[in-house]
Amino acid sequence: MKETDWHHAPLHRFVPGAVHMVTASTLNKEHIFRDNRRLSLFMRIVLDGFVNAGWHLHAWAFLSNHYHLIVQAPEAGDFSSVLRDVHSKVALDVNRMDETPKRQVMYQFWDRCISYDNSYYARMNYVIKNPVKHGIVEDARLYPYCSAAWFERNNRKSFCRRIYSYKCDKVQEPDDFEVVWRSDG
Repeated sequence: MKETDWHHAPLHRFVPGAVHMVTASTLNKEHIFRDNRRLSLFMRIVLDGFVNAGWHLHAWAFLSNHYHLIVQAPEAGDFSSVLRDVHSKVALDVNRMDETPKRQVMYQFWDRCISYDNSYYARMNYVIKNPVKHGIVEDARLYPYCSAAWFERNNRKSFCRRIYSYKCDKVQEPDDFEVVWRSDG
């Protein structure tokens, strides 16, 4: 296990091949990704960045000022380089869109290596239902910036039922974000 203790960020643990939950926030929880165009950009850059770096996606939710991912790490690599590249591209592209060069967009990230099945199931449910938790939609499958609909299309019904049966109200992840989302494009 590789540990990186940064003075300006939480402790980061990378375990090759393991499943991790990642949460990242905008600077000062600013609602930079406040419409469809920005949320689409945000989600595409982050998901493509992880996939292109060899990570396997399990679940995701993108909101106006943060995101959650459940991803399986490759056998080589680390969070720092992937997130540095992904967050840099997010900032460059959204700043170009907003004509705000050099604005810091992403602030920090938290990660947790998921080490046992019950934790995995609860966190999967938590991420999939995150747009519901924040009051954006009543059914996460209707929110285009999370994996709920994708998850149900790509997994057996019995596995989906198992995930949804796990309580996620006691999952302790950084998520004290007031969220803003408009569907006006």
